[in-house]
Amino acid sequence: MKQYIILVELDRCIGCHGGCQVACKTENQIALGPSRSKMYTMGPTGHYPDLQMYFMPVMCQQCENPSCVAVCPTGACYKDEEDGVIYIDQDMCIGCQSCMRACPFQCNFFNKERHVVDKCTICVQKREAGEMPACVRNCAGGALHYGDINDPESEVSRLIRENEGHVYTLRDDNGNHPSAKYILKNCDWIEDLPFEFEKKMKGEM
Repeated sequence: MKQYIILVELDRCIGCHGGCQVACKTENQIALGPSRSKMYTMGPTGHYPDLQMYFMPVMCQQCENPSCVAVCPTGACYKDEEDGVIYIDQDMCIGCQSCMRACPFQCNFFNKERHVVDKCTICVQKREAGEMPACVRNCAGGALHYGDINDPESEVSRLIRENEGHVYTLRDDNGNHPSAKYILKNCDWIEDLPFEFEKKMKGEM
């Protein structure tokens, strides 16, 4: 079975939001506000002058055991057997947002215009046309890559082999087993995403 993923070279990400968010929103006609991906600032950590900081784009992790799929009451959220990507059939979605609450990486969002939940599909429409996903094609730093992680000849598999010892996945406390990968060489990997910090900045706490 294929398992398409997004692989991110974090040392190349400049935090511009241009490819992973702006290009994605344009391609997929996402309104102002929500996004299929989020950008986190990791750090700074350490003590001056020995400080470290990097930017981390986070989109759907295409989990092996997705909790979003498990809780969907209608079957609208499902993992495709052909490409391993998690989709939401918006004709079946009732907007209950169960999948949003279940996702430990906060990758799904509520589309207020359509009253359904939306998420990254690694631009299925572009892939089916033989083109690159919008985020990969437009990433200014060339940090984003996509491909079949189960194909040893794919670009993502090659990058994982070439960067052995520097390949990471997001912290998995729920047994989701995220498939997406991150490469980081020039900073120390920070285990936790700053979700609580993000909520405070939005005044949700």
